[in-house]
Amino acid sequence: MLAGCAAGLGGGVGGGGRTSGPEGAGAAAAPRVDASAADAAVPTAHGTLLVTDFGGSTVTFVDPARGPVGSVEVGTAPYGLALGADGRAWVATAQGVAVVDTATRTGLGRIPYRTRSGPVTTGEYRGGGMGIALAPDGRRLYVGVNVPGGPGVLEVIDTAARTVTATVPVGRRPFDVDVAADGSEVYATGHDSYDVTAVRADTLAARRLVVAPYGERGLGSWLKPHYAVVRPSDGRLLLPFEGERLAVLDHGTGRVSVEPMTADIHQHGAALAPDGTLLVVGAAEGEGAASLTVRSPDGTERTVPLTGPHENVAVTADGRTAYVTGGFTRDGYWNGITVVDLPSGTTRRLAAGERPLGIVVL
Repeated sequence: MLAGCAAGLGGGVGGGGRTSGPEGAGAAAAPRVDASAADAAVPTAHGTLLVTDFGGSTVTFVDPARGPVGSVEVGTAPYGLALGADGRAWVATAQGVAVVDTATRTGLGRIPYRTRSGPVTTGEYRGGGMGIALAPDGRRLYVGVNVPGGPGVLEVIDTAARTVTATVPVGRRPFDVDVAADGSEVYATGHDSYDVTAVRADTLAARRLVVAPYGERGLGSWLKPHYAVVRPSDGRLLLPFEGERLAVLDHGTGRVSVEPMTADIHQHGAALAPDGTLLVVGAAEGEGAASLTVRSPDGTERTVPLTGPHENVAVTADGRTAYVTGGFTRDGYWNGITVVDLPSGTTRRLAAGERPLGIVVL
């Protein structure tokens, strides 16, 4: 899931990896591996990080102690990624969904989108895949496809056949896609349409749920939904806004309640630790005071200061370490990750790919 403003995070142009031609061009070509002979000969270690290089055309494997250890070509401007129980990563790029065997660091090809979203480009407003998530049983993959200038589309992929089986209209710029714990519904967060589209997994019937605690203020506003998480205790969606308000969406009724937040900063990526602690990235710009909000299930918050812009966050299975990507969907990004020791709040920087945006812990 993932994950500018991009997530609702805002504009900016990516670095290398630009291609031209129709969407899905070269879909039959298997991505190449770019790793040292020594690294390629060693299976990927438990706890290795995988990030999408939004400024290029690869995903990068990152040792959390020593930095990048290899990369795999996937397609232009990779955004979100989802990790299956079988170790395969599914990567939403501008050209299609790439499949990567994370154990061997090899590309397994790319699935072209059914939706036409214009020329293959880079940057925050590029067309193609954004948010992405797997069904709990791994049989279906859901990817939000951005169509510049219009509503987005949720594409449904059969992971065994590796083909698109259905498409569902959703909101504009689907930054994030999440799935209910039982797999019964899929949620596409529409950054530019101030909504979450709830899609039934069985019938693909869709409902628009407005999430706009500041009101719907148009395309120019920053006060939009970006990323969401599904709260395990009750299935409600949590969507942070501006370090001021946490929108709690009841997907059944469509009602939104609002809880106060304390960071007072434009917020992007979000993740849940195993104990229910909510982690939210305060994005910032330039060398401003970015942050990571650590919010306990009871609503108590503390803020860990970060340096420079950040976009998304992942947390280890033991809930002790968070990794915050510096890719950022707007200008001012940096090519690394901030590693946060959650008990102590201490941080360190780690090199990681080219404008790293989406992230998972393998």
